[in-house]
Amino acid sequence: MSILERFCFITEYYDTYATIVKKFQLFYYPKDDTIEMYDIKNKKIFLKRGAVPGISFKDLYLGNDINIYSRLHKLVEYGDDFTKNYFEEIRSNTFGLIKPDAYLNIGKIIDCIYQNGFSISKLKLCKLSPDDAAIFYNNIQNQPSFQTMVSFISSDYVVGIDLVKKNAIKEWLSLIGPEDVELAQKTDPNSLRAIFGNSGIKNAVHGSLSSSDAKRESSLIFNKIRHEPILNNCSCVVIKPHAISEGNAGKIIDILLTEGFEISSMEMLYIDKVQAEEFFEIYKGVLPEYSQMIDSVVCGPIIAIEVRQNDCVNKLRTLAGPHDPDIAKALRPNTIRAKFGSSCVYNAIHCTDLEEDAPIECDYLFNKVSNFKYSN
Repeated sequence: MSILERFCFITEYYDTYATIVKKFQLFYYPKDDTIEMYDIKNKKIFLKRGAVPGISFKDLYLGNDINIYSRLHKLVEYGDDFTKNYFEEIRSNTFGLIKPDAYLNIGKIIDCIYQNGFSISKLKLCKLSPDDAAIFYNNIQNQPSFQTMVSFISSDYVVGIDLVKKNAIKEWLSLIGPEDVELAQKTDPNSLRAIFGNSGIKNAVHGSLSSSDAKRESSLIFNKIRHEPILNNCSCVVIKPHAISEGNAGKIIDILLTEGFEISSMEMLYIDKVQAEEFFEIYKGVLPEYSQMIDSVVCGPIIAIEVRQNDCVNKLRTLAGPHDPDIAKALRPNTIRAKFGSSCVYNAIHCTDLEEDAPIECDYLFNKVSNFKYSN
C-alpha cells in the first residue's frame, strides 16, 4: 500500500481508571474515511480498520481531540514525515485574543473567524492578573507602552482562541488588520480592528507574530490560567457540535450578548460518553431521542457557557425556544432553536431547565469536565 493512501498521527488517551496516558498510532485512509489504530506500548493492533462516526479529514490537526468510540484521543504528533510535510503545508496554528474592549462583540468576531475559513481548536474566556498579563506581553516589556498594555489587558475578560488554517499566522494578521485603529479604518476597513476597534491599544483583537509567540501565548491561556464559574444568578448553555461545525457558534453567542446576558465563563470542551450521560441523566427515560442526543454531543467539541442575568434560567429558556425546532419555527421563529436547529437531537443548544440545576450544570462542565483535560 502506498503511503499516499494514508496519513499517520500519534494520539494520547488518558485512562482515568489506570490514571495513565496511553499512546497509539492512528492511521487515516482518506479514500473511504476509515481509520485503524496500533497500540504502541503493547505492539499490537488496537482497532481494526473501519469507519468511525464523526471523524473526517477536517478533524486532523495537531492538538485536536477526536472521539473514538467514546474515548477522547488527542492528536499530539505526526506519525511519519509524509504526514508532517503534508499537513504543515495545508494547515498551521496561530493564537488570537479578543480584548476587553470587544467583549460585546465576541460573538460577531467568532462569526467572522468562521466566515473567513478558520477552524477553532480551543476557546476560553478568562481574566488575566497583572502578573499573567506581564508574562503574555513579555516580548514588548522594554517598550514604553508595556505597562499600559498590561493594565488594559488585565482589566476585564478576554477570550483566547487557537486558530487553524493554511498559513494561519499570516491569514490571521491579515484579517485583524493594522494595530492602529485609525490606520486600519483608512487602509483596511474590512479588518476586525477597523470594524470593532476603538482607539490606541483598544483595538479589539490580538494576533501572534510568530509560531513561537503563538505557542507561548496559547500555553499561558489554556494550560496555566484557571477561570472559575461564578455559580449564582446563572444558567448553563451548551452549543452543540453540529452548531459549531455548521459555523453558527458565533451567531449564537452574539444573540446571548445582544439579549443582555452576561457571559461569565466560556470554554470549548470535549465531553466523553460517560460525562455526557452523567450531565444529561435527568433526560434518560424522559426524552425518546436520549441515546441519539448523547451520541450527538460526543462527536465533536461543545462550547460551554455560563450566562448571568436576573431570572436567568427562565429568560434563557424563552430565548432558546421549544426543544423541537419544528415547533419553535412554527410558534417562536425568532428563538435560537428555530434559527439554528433541525431536529430534537440537532437543536443547536442545551440550556438549563430548572433554576436549582443551573449552578450544578455550570460547576460540572467548568470544573469536572474542564479539569478532566490534560495538556501534553
